[in-house]
Amino acid sequence: MTRTDTPPSWDERTQLTTFLDYARATARAKCEGVSPEDARRAPLPGSPLMTLCGLVNHLRWVEYYWFQVAFLGEEDQGPWTDEDPDREMRIAVDIPLEQVLAAYEEQSARYRELVAATDLDTPAKQPMRDGRRPDLRWVLLHLIEETSRHNGHIDVVRELVDGTTGS
Repeated sequence: MTRTDTPPSWDERTQLTTFLDYARATARAKCEGVSPEDARRAPLPGSPLMTLCGLVNHLRWVEYYWFQVAFLGEEDQGPWTDEDPDREMRIAVDIPLEQVLAAYEEQSARYRELVAATDLDTPAKQPMRDGRRPDLRWVLLHLIEETSRHNGHIDVVRELVDGTTGS
């Protein structure tokens, strides 16, 4: 898999989308070659939901929330509930990692189209808790941060389940 964090041009949109795609590709690369069993293992005793399947599924659903629910204002159809706010991580152990990765990539392709067709200054339809509406630029920056942070978790989980480091 080829990953690059060097944008093909230096305009703001290209820089933001290049870094988000790089972070997405890094999450996928860190999962390459893991066994189906290890993809479902939660090696951290205090974090029973922190599996490779769970982390990638979380990334998928975080993007869904920020693009479709917060930005576009659509009804929240996410798997989480008030009783089980981390359900997207819990249910992922029943889904093969390849399927989780494919769903994440398919969804990412749709969001690339949305971002390409939308001005970065466009405000989200749904306000945040403080009443402000972030613009698309903020959503992209937030997703870069969120994905990159969870890539660190993926690093740790991968090393603990099968000893693989790097990527």
